[in-house]
Amino acid sequence: MPGFDAQCHKPPNDSDGMYQSLNQLKFDNRFVAELPADPERTITPRQVFNACYSFVTPTAVKAPQLIAYSKALLAQLNLAESVTQSAEFAAVFSGNKQLSAMQPFAMCYGGHQFGHWAGQLGDGRAINLGEVMVGSNKRLTLQLKGAGMTPYSRSADGLAVLRSSVREFLCSEAMHHLGIATTRALSLVATGEQVVRDMFYDGNPAYEPTAIVCRVAPSFVRFGNFQIFATRGEYEVLKQLVDYTIRHDFPELGEPSKAVYLKWFETVCQRTADMVVDWMRVGFVHGVMNTDNLSILGLTIDYGPYGWLEDYDPTWTPNTTDAGTRRYCYGNQPQIARWNLFQLANAIVPLIEETAGLEQILADFVHYYQQRWLNVLANKVGFSEFKPQRDDELLEQLLALLPRVETDMTLFFRHLADIDSSQHYSGEALEALIEPAYYKPLERDDEYRHAMRQWLLDYHQALKEQGLAHEHKKQQMNRINPKYVLRNYLAQQAIDKAHEGDYGMINELLEVLKRPYDEQPEFNHYAAKRPEWARVKAGCSMLSCSS
Repeated sequence: MPGFDAQCHKPPNDSDGMYQSLNQLKFDNRFVAELPADPERTITPRQVFNACYSFVTPTAVKAPQLIAYSKALLAQLNLAESVTQSAEFAAVFSGNKQLSAMQPFAMCYGGHQFGHWAGQLGDGRAINLGEVMVGSNKRLTLQLKGAGMTPYSRSADGLAVLRSSVREFLCSEAMHHLGIATTRALSLVATGEQVVRDMFYDGNPAYEPTAIVCRVAPSFVRFGNFQIFATRGEYEVLKQLVDYTIRHDFPELGEPSKAVYLKWFETVCQRTADMVVDWMRVGFVHGVMNTDNLSILGLTIDYGPYGWLEDYDPTWTPNTTDAGTRRYCYGNQPQIARWNLFQLANAIVPLIEETAGLEQILADFVHYYQQRWLNVLANKVGFSEFKPQRDDELLEQLLALLPRVETDMTLFFRHLADIDSSQHYSGEALEALIEPAYYKPLERDDEYRHAMRQWLLDYHQALKEQGLAHEHKKQQMNRINPKYVLRNYLAQQAIDKAHEGDYGMINELLEVLKRPYDEQPEFNHYAAKRPEWARVKAGCSMLSCSS
């Protein structure tokens, strides 16, 4: 993501100019300085008009304890690792203490949820502490998730349970190291508090421990930030926010104008397409692609009931709320991205005063996405680029075969890299190479075995014709097909241990997921396909939005 990770950063240590105190962070809170504020200072849930944000104060917690932190993100903020050992670090990133330069606020936005306009939503449990300068002209917003009520909390309490906080912390960093545009996570802090939640929405609420994640991004502005003002006819504020976003997050486009608004929308479309292509590449399913959960910067944002495909099923959704319609299933993500972009286009029509340009950009989005996806899919099977005459039928056949029996997506593509085009194989020998990817080997009947063996033979021939040396081809494939992803059952195991006060697995997973494409043989157990017990265990497959 330009403006986030494009700079070179030194490794975290306690010398060489690294900040030894949080008070050395340099804040530049332009969002609150340049955009209209809610004049009311009460936290009471209410409708907020003609304002981009409300000033708020995080709710103090009983006993903040640092569970985990990202060394890489500390370095990006120029903070020495020793800073995390101070009581001040846990106090600041639990919301118990504010640095003097902070100006905490919650953003106002709306959104379409599951295809229906939901009106005002806003930061109901997220509080932005302020914007930190990184280098001469880059800013990163520090945001606490689960730090208490805001005017946008509606009927909720603004808190987040430990289980959802662990998932958000680990997945933010895992996605970054997979090379996918995402918000980041600096820290995970236990609060010493408990809150009542009905995890399964089955009328059996229970107390759960709470925690707070410090999320980090150049901006947390979403499609819904623009929608709320367009829907209400607050066009002056809409223009202020669009112009601010272009000037500070897309400065390369030039000064705001009608022509620049179109170029900006095209850029947002392309970044969104790039992000979704990467989701599809690794089998990631967001689970809640509402317009308030789509970043204007093309970052993966709001890790709720997400998941990775285990068996390759394009209709799978990790969200129990979506189980009936499967609107946000894996295979629908490209179409939903376009639907959301259409809603964003509607929101900025009042600034452009015509629709033809926006319609053309949306039409171009489909072509842009398809070309990017086909090239990535070709890369996944070891081809340097997509060639229609060679690849159309071959890739179509593969995507039709994979869902027919329960096949682990991550393991299938990883083992596919073991096929050596210089060696002679029978169909049976080729099938044996991908055997570890199958969940139920006996599920494959003779018809399927014949079809898969024939596909593997055709694929082997295509590799031979490409002429790449095996080791080079394997390296290429292993750079795009991860060995390690944050499978839901792994996250749940870490959560179960954390509930017992053992945070070791969280930190071990954090280290493993920093190198998802490397072999790391000492951690092979984290690359294993979903065990049988995880099919039915809560949190290991589908999840609710309860947090």
